[in-house]
This record gives sequence, C-alpha cells and structure tokens, in this order.
Amino acid sequence: MDTQLKRGMLEAVVLALLLKGDSYGYLLVRQAAGAIELSESTLYPVLRRLEGAGQVSAYTQEHSGRLRKYYRITSLGEEKVQQFLADFQQVHQVYQLILASVQGQQAKEENQ
Repeated sequence: MDTQLKRGMLEAVVLALLLKGDSYGYLLVRQAAGAIELSESTLYPVLRRLEGAGQVSAYTQEHSGRLRKYYRITSLGEEKVQQFLADFQQVHQVYQLILASVQGQQAKEENQ
C-alpha cells in the first residue's frame, strides 16, 4: 500500500478503534491486526500526531501497580472519522471507475 494512503488509513483506524472506547497502545495494535498492519513503533507517532491535532487526548491510569497511558477520541477526532467516511465514498467511486476500465480492457483483449 502507498505510504501516504496507509498513513491516512492508520489515523482513521486508530480513531475508529477509539470510538469503541478509551484504549492503550498494545490493545490498539491487537485490535487493528485484522484490518491493517500496525506495530507499536508505527502506532505511537500516529497517536502523537492525533493528539497534536486535538483529535485524541491522553491520560494515565494505574494498572497492576504501573501507570498505563490511555487514549480517548475527542469531538474533533469524531469529526475526522465522519470526514474519512465521506471521503471514502468518493474514493470508492474512483475505484469502481478504475475497476470497470480494467475489466473492460481485459474483456477487449480476450475477444481479440
């Protein structure tokens, strides 16, 4: 996947996971595993960008005697998810156009 496309997808995935509730890094990595490849070394810069943009807030809470950093989506983050979904509709239309063109080309080649 293209790096820029993946970067935008990662941000949307993290925000979408946080819509389900507050979470911490390791759990976010595990939850994303079925949809997109995400390592902790990739996740934390994404979380910092989202926090800097005001789309995520962070807080610490004690867990098993240690402090764990949790992340919570903000209203700006929720708006970003809605924007991603709106943008996806346009991307899907472009995808359908490209797919139809490729399939048309393949059918044309088969008939020759």
